[in-house]
Amino acid sequence: MISTLETGVSTGILVPPRSMEYFDPMATDNITSTNRPVLGIGACLAGREVRYNGQTKAPNIHVKRIGKIFEMRPFCPEMAAGLGVPRPPIHLVGDENTVRVVDVETHQHDHTDAIAGHAREVLDMAPELAGYVLVKASPSCGYERVKRFNQKGNIVAHDQQGIFARALAEADPLLPLEDDGRLNDPGLRESFVTRALVYHQWKQLRAEGLTAARLIDFYSRHKYLVMAHHVPSYKQLGPLLADAGNKDLEALAETFIATLMNALTQRASRRSHSNVLFHLSGYLKKKISAEERQRLKELIDQYRLGHIPLVVPVTMLKHHFANNPNAYIDQQVFLEPYPDELQLRNVV
Repeated sequence: MISTLETGVSTGILVPPRSMEYFDPMATDNITSTNRPVLGIGACLAGREVRYNGQTKAPNIHVKRIGKIFEMRPFCPEMAAGLGVPRPPIHLVGDENTVRVVDVETHQHDHTDAIAGHAREVLDMAPELAGYVLVKASPSCGYERVKRFNQKGNIVAHDQQGIFARALAEADPLLPLEDDGRLNDPGLRESFVTRALVYHQWKQLRAEGLTAARLIDFYSRHKYLVMAHHVPSYKQLGPLLADAGNKDLEALAETFIATLMNALTQRASRRSHSNVLFHLSGYLKKKISAEERQRLKELIDQYRLGHIPLVVPVTMLKHHFANNPNAYIDQQVFLEPYPDELQLRNVV
């Protein structure tokens, strides 16, 4: 059978040659290590000519940048369902709660189960997936607001998720999902990348072997990141882990990671980020001069008011902690949750 890495499908159906006109996250010069976090991606966004008309879809600059730090695995649920290229177009038909994906022309060919079933196949083939970049507006891979039609072929709403996307979310509720269109939003992009990297770290922890000490250490490193996104979860997780060594570890871990990942889906605001920045600056109170403390406070306030991006006060904090090392702060993921080359903190 042809490998998933080469075809992007699980059925052995060969995906047509990739178009080198577009960015291809699977290109040889973009793969430097198999140890990189892994994202799934719609094969059409990866330069594969798998759309119903035999074309690809050009990824935006943000998908390209993300593809530089993650290993991208392309999948096409429509090809996996045996639809081939070219193929008759499909769309979603039905009422709000019972949509099916059928061919546009006759509505006689129902591909719902085959496309949905590919979600479980993808997770079985690539259990290391830390997230998935879906395809905007696709009846199979759209994240949200996908068109829904009636039996006469008329649009009745933009209220659906693609069949494959929905099945993927049901099969792994923790898996971070976004589509290429939503990744244009700085806050959603920052949240997606953050969640994907945290989920990757969580999977590494599980692979190494879960212990109460490792679970507590994991939260200790991520606690300020959680605070920046959702203070109620931050307040919940500490007590949850209290006396972790005397609790059912598997049940505790399941509740813990669900709470943490849900917290990170909340959009961090300037106010919440500023709150964390002030907390971290408190560790420098006796380490830097009064003038330096005042300048740091001014930078945080300027960020809170929207005058400068997050990268400015964070860079200043990192500078001070480089000169005044603190073992606890050095381990905090908040200070560097993702590579600087993504430039995420330049715009939030």
